[in-house]
Amino acid sequence: MFGTQFSIIKMAIKFQYNKTSLQDLNKQLRIRVRALPTLKNKESALRVEVKRAKDDAAKLEQRLAQRMAEYEEMTRLWSEFDPGLVTIEDVDLSIKKIAGVRTPVLQGIHFKIREFSIFNQPAWFLDGISILQQLATVGIEREFFIRKMNLLDKARKKTTQKVNLYEKVQIPGYEEAILKIKRFLEDEENLSKSSQKIVKNRLEQMGAVA
Repeated sequence: MFGTQFSIIKMAIKFQYNKTSLQDLNKQLRIRVRALPTLKNKESALRVEVKRAKDDAAKLEQRLAQRMAEYEEMTRLWSEFDPGLVTIEDVDLSIKKIAGVRTPVLQGIHFKIREFSIFNQPAWFLDGISILQQLATVGIEREFFIRKMNLLDKARKKTTQKVNLYEKVQIPGYEEAILKIKRFLEDEENLSKSSQKIVKNRLEQMGAVA
């Protein structure tokens, strides 16, 4: 009867009170125990990389603010500038894996400068183009680090959830299930031995009477 009944413990592990189920639970437990240190190392590495990307984005944000402040005195001149002279045509990027997570890496930015007559525009227009390119570069770099930070943090949260699942739920759950099966099998074996002993003694008594 017990062999066909299933037991559900806190973590919803289903098992049968037999040796086959015991072997399967031991296998699942070993897999999680072996994987846990690797998951913890990954979580730690991701946490460090998230902080690094966040710090880099903050530095670029500060640099962008500083550059903008430096050019505030040119506000009057910027009203004369044609921002359509400079456009971003394309960006070169590659993918780098960090702790198993694919993150974007900015390789280069392609700007397109619209043709214009240097003689018909103020002399500082060339400097204005250079300034816009610098500001755009810093802004794009910052966006890449923010994107990188978000991707890494999302992976870090998933890894943390898996660590907690293994460490606080599944491993204790499998250990509890294994212990229950072992105790049942031991009780069953002891009961069987007791029954055999009773039968043996009874048969011996019957033989003596005969």
